[in-house]
Amino acid sequence: MPHNRPPKNHPVDNDRLEQHLIYLKLPTIQELHQSLAQQAAGEGWTHLQYLEKLISEEALQRQQRARERRIRQAHFPTPKTLEQFNWQWPSSINEMTVKQLFRLQFVKHKANVIFLGGVGLGKTHLSIALGYQACLQHYTVLFTSAVQVINNLTAAHKIGRLKQELQRYVKPQVLILDELGYLPIDKKGADLLFQIISQRYERGAIILSSNRAYKDWPEIFNNDATLTSAILDRLLHHAETVVIEGKSYRMKDRKN
Repeated sequence: MPHNRPPKNHPVDNDRLEQHLIYLKLPTIQELHQSLAQQAAGEGWTHLQYLEKLISEEALQRQQRARERRIRQAHFPTPKTLEQFNWQWPSSINEMTVKQLFRLQFVKHKANVIFLGGVGLGKTHLSIALGYQACLQHYTVLFTSAVQVINNLTAAHKIGRLKQELQRYVKPQVLILDELGYLPIDKKGADLLFQIISQRYERGAIILSSNRAYKDWPEIFNNDATLTSAILDRLLHHAETVVIEGKSYRMKDRKN
């Protein structure tokens, strides 16, 4: 009758293990497996508990790296959060509506958010904060100014790479277009901007900030009422508009 024998302890080939972990791109497990093995032995973990801890640490670090990569690729001029926003400065802003936006349902529904108001009232701050929150929730984001988009697309068109450059602005799940209306846009620029808005329509969210009321938008787009109407039609079909009123925050310390 066979006797039950304890399993043999096979020596671990550490070099081979390290090579496997490098090949599988598991840097956190590579870093922690020995120290966690000592902890597991000291605290009497089961094999499955040890394995679960290793994989959990790898997953957490991978998620953190992915978040950092999304934030880096968003090209925010500086990170901003909702908690940093000064609600006391604007004379008028719908705080409840803004905070509701941070649930990011508009991203899920591929809708748009438009911040309207004068300079120095926090439009860019809130746009970045929304984009930053989207990055934390696994969405891809790109921040840019309207003028920069037009300049890039114009340059790409001249060298026959317009289609490829358009994808840069169409692909992200959230596109932040800052400062629309601060500088006039000629017909070519307006046409290029329309292509982005048209291609993103019901396919990806846009966060847009402007210092101009909608009734003044024809002045932005070379007084082309037809094109302005087409842009507004696509932007506003699924959109939340937040109007911010007050004096510029950046001018608050300026002496009379």
